[in-house]
Amino acid sequence: MSALLVRAVGGPVLVQDAGRPGHAAIGVGSAGAADRASYTLGGRLVGNEPGAAALEVVLGGLEVEADGHVTVCVTGAPAPLEVEGRPEPSGAVLTLRPGQRLRLGTPASGLRSYLSVRGGLELPPLLGSRARDTLAGLGPEPVRVGAVLPVGTRAPGEVLVDAVPPSRYDAVPVVRVVRGPRDDWAADPDALVARTWRVGGASDRVGLRLEGDPLGVVPGKGELPSEGALRGAVQLPPDGHPVVFGPDHPVTGGYPVIAVVVDADTDRLAQLRPGEELRFRWV
Repeated sequence: MSALLVRAVGGPVLVQDAGRPGHAAIGVGSAGAADRASYTLGGRLVGNEPGAAALEVVLGGLEVEADGHVTVCVTGAPAPLEVEGRPEPSGAVLTLRPGQRLRLGTPASGLRSYLSVRGGLELPPLLGSRARDTLAGLGPEPVRVGAVLPVGTRAPGEVLVDAVPPSRYDAVPVVRVVRGPRDDWAADPDALVARTWRVGGASDRVGLRLEGDPLGVVPGKGELPSEGALRGAVQLPPDGHPVVFGPDHPVTGGYPVIAVVVDADTDRLAQLRPGEELRFRWV
């Protein structure tokens, strides 16, 4: 079996796959790749079966060495790539020979890159998934220098495309949201879509914490009993600064959900860096 040897790590690097949906009743969230479209694209480019484990890399800095012949592809945030010091394009399918090193630099835009490996990363699954859930502490530990990541052998698809164009992101994305179910807890729900919000520094895979002029909260509403939560839910805490749930969100929440981001648009949220801006629009 071939493997990837981790020689350097910059930002957080997590093993992710399609997640472990269907376990909310026992308090386990779905987790999985934050930008599912980029993760899925990488897996298809290297011919993997759906759900194969890959690496989610925040702001580059990862360096891996091939132990055996390993075919890889980097998608998502377009990190500059080097193989043995030779520049390679993001989005290209590359085969590393034994001993060759691949390094991911800092992407010019976006936040999360995905390193897909033909055959997937063969780590022990938990509840049918190899995804790291940062809130619950489930799944493989964050990747450290010196880690050895075994590469699987199941890759039923052929490598049909050599490369795809690198991802590009709009400067201030406009994300679609559906009103409710608790929009009556906000004094002016339309203010959510009328304002420009900034991604706060405390944002993570659990949620994007938004900064800007706070939304007013209707007084005298009391407290809600905890309700089921989902990715993309826009919670309104008492301080009026919305929180948009990410892939590692809790399975329940007690703050009112005034809107829900359209599921397809949550991938774009996963590529926003702290300090970047976004807007919402009703659908």
